[in-house]
Amino acid sequence: AAVLPGVEGAAGAVVAADELAEGGHARVGHSDVAKLREAAEDARRWDSKYGGGDWRSSMVPECLRVDAAPLLLGSYSDEVGRALFGATAELTRLAGWMAFDTGQQEAAQRYYIQALRLARAAADVPLGGYVLASMSLQATYRGFADEGVDLAQAALERNRGLATARTMSFFRLVEARAHAKAGDATAAGAALKAAEGWLERSRDGDADPSWLGFYSYDRFAADAAECYRDLKAPRQVRRFTEQALSRPTEEYVRSHGLRLVVSAVAELESGNLDAACAAGARAVEVAGRISSARTTEYVRDLLHRLEPYGDEPRVAELRERARPLLSAPA
Repeated sequence: AAVLPGVEGAAGAVVAADELAEGGHARVGHSDVAKLREAAEDARRWDSKYGGGDWRSSMVPECLRVDAAPLLLGSYSDEVGRALFGATAELTRLAGWMAFDTGQQEAAQRYYIQALRLARAAADVPLGGYVLASMSLQATYRGFADEGVDLAQAALERNRGLATARTMSFFRLVEARAHAKAGDATAAGAALKAAEGWLERSRDGDADPSWLGFYSYDRFAADAAECYRDLKAPRQVRRFTEQALSRPTEEYVRSHGLRLVVSAVAELESGNLDAACAAGARAVEVAGRISSARTTEYVRDLLHRLEPYGDEPRVAELRERARPLLSAPA
């Protein structure tokens, strides 16, 4: 089949109209799809290590335009076509995530909507759920917690009986983040308990999707810490942050920086100003090594929380350390 039934709209989401008009009809095979999946895997590593604004990460939209778009215009079997649309959906979701990380919220939403169409064309329900979960995290981060809850629950409902235990755990964790942002401690606690339960039921031999490779117990702990930060429960934040900070720092640099800020906030709310400033200083150092507007905003929020202690020399020193980071162009 040249094009799978019902995917013209999905293809058009990635391929511009003029390119559709001029498109060729090269035969697409599994090796072509494998190259796209490899590009997505590389991009995931770059994003975690260098941030969404790094030049390596910014190559993803170009990969979509130069590599994926011509393949979508080719001819392929139904099996290859579904795999092709799935790989392109992964890349498009990544482009959205990187736009979100660099503060380009509208661009992120456009990419996410495209990724949903592509995942639907691929008949990949878990991947579609992952896109919805990404949209939920964006909505929650921007303060639209109710929308975040709805998106996470949509991911869950569509995947009951389809997704692996680890995948369902992540979707429940994303739901917990939204409930916590809304200030609903009961719902957040229930979602966290369910997420942990799903994670405990997961096994190494499960057919987990490649895009879920980042998710393990320490990622669960990191997001649980953020939930309790939003619920103003510093003791719980400290408990989960200690576990979360055990994650390898060189592979997940941005995550490490975010967790250090969460740890600093918990120390501050527990009355430990020295420990808060120490964790904050480490977070500033990490944030300075990557290109992530989201990480910078976390640091900015920490400094805002420290304003009542502005006369303290250690706070003034931290603010001075952060000055180059906060004054750098976005």
